Amino acid sequence: MNEHIKRCQWALRSDEEILYHDTQWGRPVFDDELLFEMLVLEMMQAGLSWTTILKKREAMTIAFEGFDVQKIAKYNEAKILEHLENKEIIRNRRKLEAMVNNAKCFINVQREHGSFSEYLWSQVNHQVLHNGWTNEEDIPSSSPLSNELSKDLKRKGFKFVGPVIMYAYLQAVGVINDHLQSCFCYDEIAHLRS
Repeated sequence: MNEHIKRCQWALRSDEEILYHDTQWGRPVFDDELLFEMLVLEMMQAGLSWTTILKKREAMTIAFEGFDVQKIAKYNEAKILEHLENKEIIRNRRKLEAMVNNAKCFINVQREHGSFSEYLWSQVNHQVLHNGWTNEEDIPSSSPLSNELSKDLKRKGFKFVGPVIMYAYLQAVGVINDHLQSCFCYDEIAHLRS
């Protein structure tokens, strides 16, 4: 990692976060498989550090069969109990049950809109929202968009999709470019076109 590159301050806590920040966070995602994975990860992160999630991401990828939404939608109580025994992943019953519930809801959105990507990106007219912050302290934890998305997803039956989780999700999948203007990623993403 080049130590002279300017990055968002939050990404400097661990090598995992630097790699995630530099290669994935805030880059527009249009692939439903990755959009579902990120939805699960953001939900799992509630109350925990992002470093914890990144360290357990590989184990969760294995445990959740590559975050296969079709397979996860069919998980039953026995599968939940199996996951609760797995020390390598986030073992929270409510989050595991919400993941299964959300997989079913995600599939319903795909059926209704053709893809989850289409549903999500239509919220912003298929354009990345570039905020252009100069100080990390100025970045909000929610926004009118995350509030509306949260309400709509809850109406569709999703769980663990509050406005703060949804804002983090929108940042992670690049709907919102919240890299600081001083970060090398900001301009890279600003030059991408959906």
